[in-house]
Amino acid sequence: MKDLFEKIYRDKGPLGKWASQAEGYFVFPKLEGQISNRMKFQGKDVITWSINDYLGLANHPEVRKVDEEAAKQYGSAYPMGARMMSGHTDLHEKLQNELAQFVNKEAAYLLNFGYQGIMSTIDALVGKDDIIVYDVDAHACIIDGVRLHMGKRFTYKHNDVESLEKNLERATKMAEQTGGGILVISEGVFGMRGEQGRLKEIVALKKKFNFRFLVDDAHGFGTLGATGAGAGEEQGVQDEIDVYFATFAKSMASTGAFIAGDQEIIDYLKYNLRSQMFAKSLQMQLVVGALKRLEMLRTMPELKKNLWTIVEALQSGLKERGFDIGTTQSCVTPVYLKGSIPEAMALVRDLRENHGIFCSIVVYPVIPKGLILLRMIPTATHTLDDVRQTLDAFDAIRDRLNNGTYKRMSAALIETMGE
Repeated sequence: MKDLFEKIYRDKGPLGKWASQAEGYFVFPKLEGQISNRMKFQGKDVITWSINDYLGLANHPEVRKVDEEAAKQYGSAYPMGARMMSGHTDLHEKLQNELAQFVNKEAAYLLNFGYQGIMSTIDALVGKDDIIVYDVDAHACIIDGVRLHMGKRFTYKHNDVESLEKNLERATKMAEQTGGGILVISEGVFGMRGEQGRLKEIVALKKKFNFRFLVDDAHGFGTLGATGAGAGEEQGVQDEIDVYFATFAKSMASTGAFIAGDQEIIDYLKYNLRSQMFAKSLQMQLVVGALKRLEMLRTMPELKKNLWTIVEALQSGLKERGFDIGTTQSCVTPVYLKGSIPEAMALVRDLRENHGIFCSIVVYPVIPKGLILLRMIPTATHTLDDVRQTLDAFDAIRDRLNNGTYKRMSAALIETMGE
């Protein structure tokens, strides 16, 4: 019999094998200072394009004041216990009601964390006889939620409605045999590519197939739609989304999440979500802070307007200079380049050390081998000067990538790693 840890000693995984070269700089980096468009990295000032603070609320003085007052009043423990036992308050209910109203649903329920919450929601919605059909590019939290499912599941090609329809045909035949139902899952905005899920086309398939629709709108909530209610509002199909999920970790610059839908569905979920039934309630300081943030989303449209001014300047500037940003339809701004992982390391080091630009690097296995993805998150705190400086830096690093500078710089590392 093998030692359980043998595989760990033998194979660190596609990302783990780079740990000695990457940790502390390319992965697990330490940004310092106030959350903003400009922070410090290893003692240097950098323009930060890796902070999910879309609306600039993390350090907004009104938000900081409310967070501080809530911490003084409630501390970090209250309420103690799970919601069903001893952790329920009027303010939890108030936040739920206001969230439901904001996203045009009958009811909402708070979740402690986005990742944990969507997993538990999927688990609670389906039984062993049910079938899940989900986008192949779904976020890891959705994939992990699907893994909990003891029944059948199918993936459809990313944002491919024809592929979805074929899989719905397969799922329908299977559901007729098992006596179960069908759950379709998409993201409102896909966090790597920035594309909106094809929600309008998906709900149109309800005329032909009997399924329920769950949307993870982590990146759409607060950034899309006339009022900021998300991708469903943007596409005019919010009413057709059966279970709407969003997190506080993006536009709300906080911790927590929520689900929203018809009252009866939310009532069922709140009594069957294992991650909430058996976990401590969301702390009061976070609840109070979320109420303030939601108020600002509703009453300060200039936050979203400022965000989109930066988004449009950045994305149009990149396209004008010939960069490939894919087909993003959101604030998420991917920049695709061709190169190896060692070249990507050299490129990012150059960006940070010589140009003062900090953005996230995404490589294989998240994207195909030979591609480098620089993922940028514009925020309302960025300036047009930030955009101009960044565009000039990207011109410079593209030239060095194309003329082989980074390949030469990374030659020793490539040899060491056998790449």
